[in-house]
Formats: sequence, structure tokens, C-alpha cells
Amino acid sequence: MAKDPVCKMEVDEKTAEYKSEYKGKTYYFCAPGCKKAFDENPEKYLTEETEYEED
Repeated sequence: MAKDPVCKMEVDEKTAEYKSEYKGKTYYFCAPGCKKAFDENPEKYLTEETEYEED
């Protein structure tokens, strides 16, 4: 399972309809709105993800 970087939901990579490539990595999304938000500003969500991991 992958984690949607926008809403943090668990997403199955095998069945995910929505995905994006960014800097050589594939990100999976639960819905088109999350994919759109990520595509518009991926660094915002990747920065937040890093901050969560450090806590």
C-alpha cells in the first residue's frame, strides 16, 4: 500500500486510478482532487511528508 501524499489515505498501487510521476518517483492518489492538488504544487506535499516523518 502507498500513502496519498495529499490526504494521507492508504492507496493500493495495483488498483489506483490516479497517479503522478515526480522526480523519478510514482505517487498514488485516492481521488482526482488529490492528484490535481499534488500536480499543482508537489513540493508542498513532499515537504509536509518529510516533516511528519521527522516527528
